[in-house]
Amino acid sequence: MNFLFIHPNFPAQFWHLSKALSMMGGNRVLYLTQHTNGNKIQGVQVALYKSISKPNKDTHLYLKPVEEAVIEGQSVAKALVELRDKHHFVPDAIIAHTGWGSTLYTKDVFPDVPVIGYFEWYYKAYGGDAAFFPNEKMSPSEAMRIRTRDSFHLMNLESCDVHFTPTQWQRHQFPEQYQKGMHVIHEGIDTDFCHPQAGRKLVLPAKEGKDGNPGREALDLSKCPEILTYVSRGLEPYRGYPQFISAVSLLLKRRPKLHVVIVGTDTTCYGTKPKDAKSWKEYMDARVQYDKSRVHFVGHLTRPEYQMVLQASTVHVYYTRPFILSWSCLEAMSFGCAMVGSKTPPVEEVIEDGKNGLLANFRSPQHLAMRVEELLNNPGLRKRLGKAARETILTRYNLRDCVQKQVDMIFEALP
Repeated sequence: MNFLFIHPNFPAQFWHLSKALSMMGGNRVLYLTQHTNGNKIQGVQVALYKSISKPNKDTHLYLKPVEEAVIEGQSVAKALVELRDKHHFVPDAIIAHTGWGSTLYTKDVFPDVPVIGYFEWYYKAYGGDAAFFPNEKMSPSEAMRIRTRDSFHLMNLESCDVHFTPTQWQRHQFPEQYQKGMHVIHEGIDTDFCHPQAGRKLVLPAKEGKDGNPGREALDLSKCPEILTYVSRGLEPYRGYPQFISAVSLLLKRRPKLHVVIVGTDTTCYGTKPKDAKSWKEYMDARVQYDKSRVHFVGHLTRPEYQMVLQASTVHVYYTRPFILSWSCLEAMSFGCAMVGSKTPPVEEVIEDGKNGLLANFRSPQHLAMRVEELLNNPGLRKRLGKAARETILTRYNLRDCVQKQVDMIFEALP
């Protein structure tokens, strides 16, 4: 059978699923993408497409994301026509991420081919990530912009034959009439790689700067009794960086042996950049004082380095606004980390306070510091919660189980 995956980036959420289909035997798996990022998957072929145009700078503010989605959809459709007419490739099923508009016109090229859409997020002016803090006021114009942005998501909901999303929280964001038939299947966590290792020491080698990214000094925390870890693709308010570093300031004053390791780049991936600083790290450094000799910004890590950090973690903090749950949260749980998470809906879906982690008020750095200390002071509690956290992932998010559910969903959609 022929399976076609579509995502602007390769392999993104479809790494394990595309590999599983390719390994079944008798299947041809093709991945249509704009950027391979240097990645390869044995048995998975890659085809590239380019954007056919750029958005008009004079487009109405509300319509800019919609125009970008239309261009993406047209670009994919053009590539699909070429695959069909020049290369005689006709898929039996199309599996695609809908967030960029890639699936808008797939049915116009292959009307009889089932399209399985991965639906990551539906934007809402109220009840989601927007206007989360009391001082964040939603203007009528902003609410209308968000509503208009969802127009192409509604088109995707209509054009896809099967809908799936990673978590119940993400499913809950979509209009009620579409929630009923939407599958909730996570991509899965590699629990073999993300496993605990008692006594693991944290020693990172020096790293030279490359492609405009800063380097890193060697870090040896092998004799450190308390290591607090935090992971985020970008250091930003969406993932609670201001609250975290404010809590760190309090903790370092009270715990002279504590060191903090922050994994991530000094960028803004979600939300807006600060108005009076180059980054949120710079913004917070101007407002919060902390012992910089004990806070280690290690940047982007290789997978083995990342594994080392989380295996050596004493306490791990995962914070997020009511938005998409990060893989890093579930991976940290799989590593058996003693977790402190934000008391927000996406985290509450996986962490139950006192059962497999602790929860803290997102808006209160003081409460976060208190909960971290609760774990630092109690090795028995850390061990119990860490073991329960891993058990949660083994039971609900194990990679093999999740991939099998996705494969079953695809074959059920075939005629």
